[in-house]
Amino acid sequence: MVSAPVVGVLALQGDVREHERVLHALGAEVVRVRRAAEAREIDGLVIPGGESSVIDKLSRAFGVRDAIVERIREGMPAYGTCAGMIMLADRIADGIDGQQSFGGLDITVRRNAFGPQSESFEADLDVPRLGDPPIHAAFIRAPVVADLGAGVDVLAALPDGRIVAVEQGALLATAFHPEVTGETRFHERFLDRVRAA
Repeated sequence: MVSAPVVGVLALQGDVREHERVLHALGAEVVRVRRAAEAREIDGLVIPGGESSVIDKLSRAFGVRDAIVERIREGMPAYGTCAGMIMLADRIADGIDGQQSFGGLDITVRRNAFGPQSESFEADLDVPRLGDPPIHAAFIRAPVVADLGAGVDVLAALPDGRIVAVEQGALLATAFHPEVTGETRFHERFLDRVRAA
């Protein structure tokens, strides 16, 4: 019998429980990651939505940042939603002073690209790689991909062309929150990568 993949959810801030629920339902063993030792014992990592500058500061305060950066460089699969997309981006167009990301995705992101929380919205997105039906996506103070490198695949864009889901190698990122709309296909795609790794 093949053991379930051990997936970490970065549990510094943000919608940790929602991701845990989806991952448990898909058969993963889930652990909360706050420390370097925990980051070294997982097969893949989900970085939830929240506030990217706070996640950055807390990851350094808890001493987990360097371990995550190292594991991503080694090829550990990771999936970031909303603020998690910002944390996986190599470049942040409008970060606060001194803000750092974990990196790994050859993209530039723009934070809060749609305005304040009051401008949050939902939309249906065609994601050909995930098949039908369209993805129902919730955008909450969401980022967008402002620029991307040659090795990055675009999975989804809004009708106006703004890029909101990408993947590169073992890394996957969405500007929206599938974990709050009952959508599981992105988590399934991430878990496929974890199992393959």
